[in-house]
This record gives sequence, C-alpha cells and structure tokens, in this order.
Amino acid sequence: MGNVLVFAEHHKGKFPKSTLVALQAGKEAVSKLGGNCLAAVLGAGVEGTAQALTGYGLTKVLVAEDPALANYLADAYAAALEQIIKAHDVSLLVATSTAIGKDLLPRVAARLGVGMASDVVGINADGTFTRPMYAGNVLATVSLDGAVKVISVRGTAFDAAQAGGTAAVEKATVSIDASAKKMQFISFDEIKSDRPSLTEARIVVSGGRGLKSGENFTTYLEPLVDALGAAMGASRAAVDAGFVPNDLQVGQTGKVVAPELYFAVGISGAIQHLAGMKDSKVIVAVNKDPEAPIFSIADYGLVADLFKVVPELTEEVKKIKG
Repeated sequence: MGNVLVFAEHHKGKFPKSTLVALQAGKEAVSKLGGNCLAAVLGAGVEGTAQALTGYGLTKVLVAEDPALANYLADAYAAALEQIIKAHDVSLLVATSTAIGKDLLPRVAARLGVGMASDVVGINADGTFTRPMYAGNVLATVSLDGAVKVISVRGTAFDAAQAGGTAAVEKATVSIDASAKKMQFISFDEIKSDRPSLTEARIVVSGGRGLKSGENFTTYLEPLVDALGAAMGASRAAVDAGFVPNDLQVGQTGKVVAPELYFAVGISGAIQHLAGMKDSKVIVAVNKDPEAPIFSIADYGLVADLFKVVPELTEEVKKIKG
C-alpha cells in the first residue's frame, strides 16, 4: 500500500470541520492499510494556512501554490492533485463529500483513469469500502480496481481529527497547463449569516411543509433557531415550495447532518429526509399527525399544532437561558 493523500479544503484561511473529518478518515485508512498520511493544501499564498494542519498526526503537509489555484476551479485543482498523487506514491485519495469534494474528486479519478467510491462511511482492513445506497437503507461493500483509489467520505461518518503529533510542511511542485485554465473564476457570492453552518452546528432546527409558508419560517421557526443558537434547515418539500432557499435543504439530495440535537418541525419524515439526519444524536419531532414517519426515529415526539407549541417552546428556552 502506498501513501494516503487527504485533500485539505480551506476557506478564508481556515480549515472547516469537514477537512478534519477527511483527515481522520485518512488516518484510519493508514492504520488499516498501511503507508503514510499526507495532506494536500492547494492555493496561492497558503503556506501559512497549511501550518494549522501540522499538529494533527500527519506524516507531511504538502503545499501546492500557483496563481491558477488562488480560487477553487475544478480543472486546475484536479490537474494539481493528479500531479501530487503521481509524485508522492499515493494509492488512496480522500476528501469529504462537500460541494467541492463532490465536484473535484470525480474529475481527479477520470484524469487518473480509475474508479471512485462516493459518500464512504467505512474503510475496511481488506481494502474495501462501505457506502450507503437507496437513501441509506442498504450498506454496500465496494472494491475499487486500479493503482490509485479515490473516495469521498460522508461528513457525519467519521469524527473530526484530534490534535497530536507534528508534521513537516513541504512544497509540492505543480504545473497548471493551458488546458486546465479554460475555466475562470468570476466571483463568489457568499450568503452571510450570524448562525452556525448547517453541516457543523451542534443544534439544527429544520422546518417542513407543515409550516405552510416562508413567512411562517420567519415568524415561528427563526425565533426558536436563535434562542437555541442553532442552524436552520428545511425539508425538500419546504424548499420545493419556495419557503426557503435550497442551501438549507437537509436530506438525500441536500446536506447530510448529524448534530447533537435535531429538531424536526412540521416534517413528515419521508425517507429522503431521514437519510440526511437520522444519525443525529438526539432527534425531537413536532407534528400534528401521530402517524408521521418522523416519529419512528425520533427520541422525543410531540403530536401537536406547531403554531401553538413552537412559540411556547421558544419562550421556555429563553427562560432557561436567561
């Protein structure tokens, strides 16, 4: 077994929890399959940023810098990773299934001419991988052929890597040719919010079709979200109805979350939604339908009118906190 390379995604000079999850998956792969665990930090002027990864028990942190890597562009990043993989005896590439991970890794696998396993939840000692299928109802064991294996890991399946040990920072030489520069970065329109990120929050409060309108998300759900210091999520039904933007969607075709506490308000619990939140530590459901599927996985369920109960719950949370 050669080395394991972790693609270390960063944003505004910091590494999100999703990157630490990928590091942990990489370290677990090394413990089961052998080799060394390397991290790749791509960008322009990111050597200082890369120093933050030196204390996570890696063997080496590789820094690839080029003006073409200043902003994330799939073709340029894929070209850089391909070169790093070939230069450092890498047999396994790991990244988290973030928006960037889902966009980037299939391109790297295609450039290398190898297979890929997405949304991996387990790395096995025999070199196979475990991943969910059919909205998480089936776990498949998959084997990848080829000299290099490429996997993206589910962000909720591994713990974030803990600090420990030191690693050297080394520059990785890459050359981005014209064919990988056809894509141009124009701008990044960031949605700014004082609330925590949906995929990294300790508490998530999600609303569904039962809220009936976007105004009710603002009137009824947001006060509870803010009282709990939570992130706000939504079901696909609420997103499709235009109540909230799609970046709040939790589920099979949205974000996968596993917070310590998950509130499902006015969400029936379709299997596609459950696939995105059923690994939450504690699940609380509020729904007026006693037969709603969400109650089958909820730790605490309240059969009630959300328009009456949620304001009362919000006031109680405020009293406890204040």
